[in-house]
Amino acid sequence: MSFAKRGRSLSVSGFLLAGAIGIISSTQTWLTVERADAGEAILVPGASALVLLAPLSLAVLALGAALAIAGKAVRLVFGVVAAVTALFLGWSTIQLLLGEPLDAVAATVTEVTGLAGGVATHEIVASIVPSAWPYIALVGWVILLAASIVVLTTWRGWKAGGRRYRTDQADVPHDGPVDAVDSWDELSRGTDPTR
Repeated sequence: MSFAKRGRSLSVSGFLLAGAIGIISSTQTWLTVERADAGEAILVPGASALVLLAPLSLAVLALGAALAIAGKAVRLVFGVVAAVTALFLGWSTIQLLLGEPLDAVAATVTEVTGLAGGVATHEIVASIVPSAWPYIALVGWVILLAASIVVLTTWRGWKAGGRRYRTDQADVPHDGPVDAVDSWDELSRGTDPTR
């Protein structure tokens, strides 16, 4: 089986895996805030550290499921959307890891301490330590980008999918009596089986 023929299964698997990694990581602790006032450390989940993490991960899961039955033009659009999503989430995660993630923890710090504002947040935060989850999420975004590249390079060679969901099928002549299943099929095609 050639690479082009396996493109659909590789792409769908990559999308679903990346989306699952994103959803799981959104519920896990990404950053631990050590407090300057010697209070208990504040744990910041991925969904709070990176606000678009959970919704975009769900969108990637939906793209993966829909990609299995998508037509040619839609495959191309899905590949582009997934590539842009992978680049955006990857860039956001790298910025969070390399930069000063004070903005990423501000909402959680305010929720726990009741202190709001940049100065108050800066005074209470002694250090911010990332966990392994942002790095695991980065692996997911690399997988998503690779799956998107597979879609963009192989989408023309895929077999047509989703034929069973179409309503534009030609009328099928019946040689014998019409049963209940045939009647339902004709109704699905938009024809009246009683004529």
